[in-house]
Amino acid sequence: MITTIQVTDEFKLKALHWAAVADFACMLDNNHQSNAFDVSEIELLVASGCKAKLVCDIQGAFEQLKAFTNKHKGEWMTGYLTYDLKNDIEQLTSENPDNIGFPALCMVVPEKLLVINKQGMVVTGEEWIGEIEEFIIPLNESDTSVLTKPRVSRDDYLKTVEALKHHIIQGDIYEINYCVEFYSSAAYVNPLQVYAKLIKKSPVPFGAFLKYHECFLMCASPERFLKKTGNRLLSQPIKGTCKRGKNEVEDAELKQALLNSEKERAENLMIVDLVRNDLARSAKTGTVKVDELFGIYSFKQVHQMISTVSATIADDIHWVDALKHAFPMGSMTGAPKISAMKLIDQYEQSARGLYSGAVGYVTPDGDIDFNVVIRSIQYNAAGQYLNFEVGGAITYDSVPEKEYEECLIKAGAILDTLASLGN
Repeated sequence: MITTIQVTDEFKLKALHWAAVADFACMLDNNHQSNAFDVSEIELLVASGCKAKLVCDIQGAFEQLKAFTNKHKGEWMTGYLTYDLKNDIEQLTSENPDNIGFPALCMVVPEKLLVINKQGMVVTGEEWIGEIEEFIIPLNESDTSVLTKPRVSRDDYLKTVEALKHHIIQGDIYEINYCVEFYSSAAYVNPLQVYAKLIKKSPVPFGAFLKYHECFLMCASPERFLKKTGNRLLSQPIKGTCKRGKNEVEDAELKQALLNSEKERAENLMIVDLVRNDLARSAKTGTVKVDELFGIYSFKQVHQMISTVSATIADDIHWVDALKHAFPMGSMTGAPKISAMKLIDQYEQSARGLYSGAVGYVTPDGDIDFNVVIRSIQYNAAGQYLNFEVGGAITYDSVPEKEYEECLIKAGAILDTLASLGN
């Protein structure tokens, strides 16, 4: 008999608290959302504890990941990759301060695991359902609202965008994703409650909560990085964002304006070309294709322009190699990728950490699905340091003031969540 279950907000909150008793916990949450091209098999994954784990620094990380996953073939795994793993792929260095402290890479065979598919059927972990349903959420002191401040002032942001546009004019890059940090160095919050509030305010198809000892990620991402199903690879970069309207008429107008924007389409197309190139490194010749270009998808806070690129993975390519060939995702770097990443390290003032990285899972069959870590809060509970980052694509046509406004739009749900703590 196949067990089915209704994935309610109450069940998810209990599952989150149940999982987070351990030093490692992960929740991947589709939030009953339709993602681009409606490609998803899993509604909810909850992992707690470690039966086996790989935790490593940057050097040699992908080779260690391949060895670990080969050793644990036939088992479910979940984990994350931080942005600075780029330094294991290319001759790059990063000297910006990291105040959160996630290890560079972590992959876990969970001690306890529950996976529920889109139809509400329990794929694995039926034995944990009763334990979760009976779990009593502990009473905690109410969080207090968190006020963050930007690492970069508005004026400095505008100057940096102009400097980056000068690099574009010089031919160093075509496009770059420039991000800025908002932070608090004296934040005392309950990360589980913060995630619950964030995801309620901004339900998305690639929500993720992650706990690694005292480091936490609360992620409300709408973007898929890389999915492998059988021999098919799929990537769905987002480039192009606009706010939702105050009424149906305004909303429709904004959505149409996004679709027709030459600037947004140019940004999206550049990243699609980059993703095609990334997937081609792992694909059978002639199999890379663009399944959808400039798709417009609506979420609670924003409209997004999403394209879908797919390929057939070559017979001699391990999925870890496919992940490495595409990492970090082009939507968070720019083009050409290496030049853009060098300038990101030069002009940004803090390490991205898990922001612009990826969180995901591996099935017993060796299929994978990883998100892009954006619209996310990172928190170091020991140091009471909390941050989030926002950014956007800078191109020749970018207007610095409008780019800054787009950053604030993207930050809106997180700022509202942090301001509402304790209410």
